[in-house]
Amino acid sequence: MKSLRLVLMGLSITSSWGNGHATTYRALVKALAALGHRVLFLERDVPWYAEHRDQARPEGCRVELYRTLEELEATFEREVRDADVVMVGSYVPDGVEVLSWVLDTARGLKIFYDIDTPVTLARLEAGEKTYLTREAIPELDAYLSFSGGAALTRLEREYHARIALPLFCSVDPELYAPSERPPSRDLGYLGTYCADRQAALERLLLEPARRMAERRFIIAGACYPPEAWPANVERVEHVPPGDHSSFYGSLRYTLNVTRAHMIDVGHSPSVRLFEAAACGVPIIGDAWPGIEDFFEPQREILLASEANEVEDYLERLREPERKSIARRARQRVLGEHTALHRARELEGYLRRLGAAQSSPVSAKLPSEIDRAKMVGS
Repeated sequence: MKSLRLVLMGLSITSSWGNGHATTYRALVKALAALGHRVLFLERDVPWYAEHRDQARPEGCRVELYRTLEELEATFEREVRDADVVMVGSYVPDGVEVLSWVLDTARGLKIFYDIDTPVTLARLEAGEKTYLTREAIPELDAYLSFSGGAALTRLEREYHARIALPLFCSVDPELYAPSERPPSRDLGYLGTYCADRQAALERLLLEPARRMAERRFIIAGACYPPEAWPANVERVEHVPPGDHSSFYGSLRYTLNVTRAHMIDVGHSPSVRLFEAAACGVPIIGDAWPGIEDFFEPQREILLASEANEVEDYLERLREPERKSIARRARQRVLGEHTALHRARELEGYLRRLGAAQSSPVSAKLPSEIDRAKMVGS
């Protein structure tokens, strides 16, 4: 495939503070560059990310910051107009206006990349103002989604996307690998505070910690409200991506808990699943529809809904089996979910959509067979 000029507009690639978007974008653009493509990433310069900027110059792309819509339009109109592909992500500040401008300006493929599909669908259904309008969706050449399964059909049938395609999160195996040091904590959780995840975190980590005073636990992430944590639960405000691998390597097990909207939609794996698995750390997670498409339950991931199940894993699972589960999950991720896998999937989509030849995309709505062909390409 010929080298493509891509413009990506996302929430953030320079700061991972309080978001999971940055690590996803960093892995993807690095892999796209390895395949020979040129990427310009445009990011709104906002104070909270400026204060926590942990990678101002990510590998694989040129990053430009803008402060206002007017600055974006005046400075980057030509590059957006002439790009082979312009991709706007979810949660971009003033996303409705940004996407409207892209639809009016870009001559190449115009794509929306939804890293928050379950939240987007819930907000669209409720009629809430968000970073995307119903009216914009049919104007896109493609809608790429972090969620697969029924969410894709819903985007096409209810919101009239020309075609909705899965582009799940991924992991950079050069940055996430097993630690040679023995683990020093029994169970840990890495994630920003979210109200609809807190009950599961309470049930699957804090309650076991209260019952197992001799065990060591850790919760790492920003924005948690002040509260009295159990004495054996360590708190870390933020772990930058460069330290994620060592964080996971310090754990016997890591916990993954899922937002309510993601459970409802299903088929929505978190990037933390792939990161932890790549680090060779067994995952204890909650169940949701479609998880078996990514990990085989009880062989590649341990599922739990109650505190006593977590306690059983920590107390009774033998060390050889713990390591075997971690090894199988790592093999699964390296075989299916690296950033290079995602970049090649995106290449395939763009080839089918006509980006390489800068040809216009048919306005005809695709059938589910069309999507199956696209995904299988």
